[in-house]
Formats: sequence, structure tokens, C-alpha cells
Amino acid sequence: MKFAPMKKILNLAEERNVAYGAYVTVSYETALAVIEAGSELDCPVIFITGTDCCDLMGGFEATVDTVKRAAANTKVPIALHLDHCLTYEECVEAINAGYSSVMIDGSALPFEENIKLTKKVVDYAHTLGITVEGELGRLVGEEGRLKEKGPEAAQTDPMEAREFVERTGVDCLAVSIGTQHGHYIAAPHLNIERLKAIREKVNVPLVLHGGSGTPIEQVQEAIRCGIRKINIATDVLTAVADSFDEVKKKPDFKYNTAMFINSKDSAKQLVKKKMKQFRFED
Repeated sequence: MKFAPMKKILNLAEERNVAYGAYVTVSYETALAVIEAGSELDCPVIFITGTDCCDLMGGFEATVDTVKRAAANTKVPIALHLDHCLTYEECVEAINAGYSSVMIDGSALPFEENIKLTKKVVDYAHTLGITVEGELGRLVGEEGRLKEKGPEAAQTDPMEAREFVERTGVDCLAVSIGTQHGHYIAAPHLNIERLKAIREKVNVPLVLHGGSGTPIEQVQEAIRCGIRKINIATDVLTAVADSFDEVKKKPDFKYNTAMFINSKDSAKQLVKKKMKQFRFED
């Protein structure tokens, strides 16, 4: 099978005025959980893997193989997306391994350097029909190798967003409007007015990172205002971790493969709930 360009899935979300989740995978069972959820709901699937996730699965080629094996019997579109990649070289490696989408994250760089790096990836990827996501603004929290602390001043500037998209040619843009990576310490308050201003200036689909733990009412308002992809990592991994705690409390508990079946099903139910919420069905 061949993975779908993420751009096509996001354009479909734009047409339907919904968002599609992008779910982390670190193993065959987490990949299968998301694919089963998408298949049962007839919902396109986007996978996100950081380089740390790929390391767990044996590298880029092994990750591609793992997801393809999990997706062997599905008919819904599936995109495999490299998340928060920091280098041009790793983006190229992932593309050559079979990824259909990459994110080059130059958000920690000065504006001009971010543009230069992002455009370099776009120029390579677009010759092969690969989707490219860029990022402007910085989220607090941890995601793989990234650790960031910062106030609203780190949120995406609408005018810079327009210039960034025009000069780089990215297919979608990750924006910072008040979410964070990992678990929230305090309740988030998404900057919807900033999102609206970005939406007015930018003509590509917008991406919300740090979707885990964000109140669904705020998420759905962000979708109404232009968010088309929502990254979910911590919630998936938490569902898997909690599933092990739950099964170990059962009186007939044994250390066997039933633990992993339960973890797969727990992740699947979490993903199905998110898919419905992002399409305003729940």
C-alpha cells in the first residue's frame, strides 16, 4: 500500500469544516488501534511519529513497515507524518523510507532561518508529492527532544504567519495559540481571537499541536475557526498506560498477551471518541 498525502486529508477536512486527529504510534498495537477506529467510523487516519517513536520501532523504514502491516486490510486514507523533525536530513530520510508527510520544525530558530530551513524541505518534498508542515510560534511543554517554556509572546504572529506561508510554500501551518505539549499543569485557555486573525491572513490548513487534555469545547471552537488537524499523543499513551493498571487489578490477572489486547482496545476507544468529537458527532 501507499500512504495518502496528508494534504489531501486536510483539504477534505477543509471542505467539511471539521478536523482530523493525528495520533501517535509507538508500536504495532497502537497503530492497529487507530486504524481500527478509523475503519469503523469511516474516518481518514493520520499517524504522527517523532524521531523518538521511530527509534522505538527500529528506525524510519521499520516504522513504515509496522504501520503498513497494521493497515493491510483498511480502505480509509492513511497518512504517515513525521512530527517535529529538526533537520533537513532526517526529513529526507523519512521521505525516502516511505512517509507521505513531514513536519520541519524550525520554530526555535530566528524567523529568517526558519523560513530558509522550511523552504529547503518544501523544495525537496514537493518534487515527490510529499506534504510539508511548518511551525511558527512555540508551544510550552515537552515533545520528544523538544522542551520549551514561554508566555503568550511565543504565540504565532498573524502577519508573520502570512509571510512564512507565502515564502516557504508549506502545505499546512502549526500555530501556537495556548496549548502545550504533555500534561497541563493549569487549565488552558485557547487564544481564539489570535487564531481568527491568523486564519484571515493564511490560506493553508492550520494545525493544533498539544491537543491532549484541551477542553473539547475549546477544541471545537478552534475547529470552527480553521483548525483542520489536531495532534493527539499524550492522551493515546495515557490510555495505554492506564489500561495496564486496570487489567492488573483483576483477580484473574496474568502476565500474558491479553494485556496488550486490552491496551490496544483502550487506545482504540479513546481515538474513536476523539474522531467523533472532531467531526462534531459527540
